[in-house]
Amino acid sequence: MSQLSQEVNVEASLMLALIECSQLPLLLLDGHLRVIAASESFYRAFEIDSRHSVGRPFTALGAGEWGRPQITSLLSATASGLVEIPAYEMDLRRPSRESRSVIISARKLDYVGQQVRIVVTVADVTDARAAELLKDNLLREKEILLREVQHRVANSLQIISSILLQSARNIQSEETRSHLYNAHNRVMSVAEVQKQLAVTCLGAVDLRSYFTELCRSIANSLIHDPDQLLLTVSVDDSETDSDTSISLGLIVTELVINAIKHAFPGHRNGTIEVDYHSLGRDWTLSVRDDGIGMPTGPNSPKPGLGTGIVEALARQLDGKLDVTNAKPGTLVSLTALPIAGASRFAP
Repeated sequence: MSQLSQEVNVEASLMLALIECSQLPLLLLDGHLRVIAASESFYRAFEIDSRHSVGRPFTALGAGEWGRPQITSLLSATASGLVEIPAYEMDLRRPSRESRSVIISARKLDYVGQQVRIVVTVADVTDARAAELLKDNLLREKEILLREVQHRVANSLQIISSILLQSARNIQSEETRSHLYNAHNRVMSVAEVQKQLAVTCLGAVDLRSYFTELCRSIANSLIHDPDQLLLTVSVDDSETDSDTSISLGLIVTELVINAIKHAFPGHRNGTIEVDYHSLGRDWTLSVRDDGIGMPTGPNSPKPGLGTGIVEALARQLDGKLDVTNAKPGTLVSLTALPIAGASRFAP
């Protein structure tokens, strides 16, 4: 025997030994799809008798459960060099045994010699598929429960709002009535924020559609003459998580309601503009009106509950709040504070 033949025999024996001791379910087939060798892990995973497997067709292993026409066709095409099987998933149905979900991969070996050899790997993904199904079911249950909670919250807010409004109508004190109306407006603003987030709370919130719908709801509720007062929205393609969007929505609602109530006395015409733009971690939210501006002097009103709410939400968002004279009107802007140690325009 020549030295080359000896080396080929040694390499062939080594390959068979590697396949037999593989931790992965692995088989080596010839061009007729007969088993040349298989790993112990394959025999053990699929409960196949190793003593009567070598030399038999792959499709005849076990009780014939591997003899699916699709697998036979794919393996035959692989032996001919026409295709490779990267990942073919199927249900392995075995008589009197639990069905398994498996992924079969196969490729023809390129080596020195005239004989066709095919390496087949079989991965049992039954547990993984069961875990995925359980996860999907849990997500669906979570979504159903969350919608039920949202429905209950919306009903509760409507009840509270109705009680406040009813109480305001029955109160003789003008100051108390004003406070009740303000409380009613704030409950309604929370209800509007909750309503707009109801369909997006499980994922990222698109701020353009969110602010647009939120401001449309506010305008429909509080602006009685659209020709007298216009509310516009300008937002880029930014997205954020639901918690942040709730805070931003409450800030917008407070500032817009405040502008509607105080910036345009005497039914004067005007515009309120809501703007949000971001660049990396930097973002700016602003609400601007072209009304009478912020009153100054000793008789100017003190900051109220709405101002306190906006300031608290701004701190929660790590933002800087600025109120400036827009000449005409007022500009309230909230800007994200830079993160220590981070690039200003980091994505």
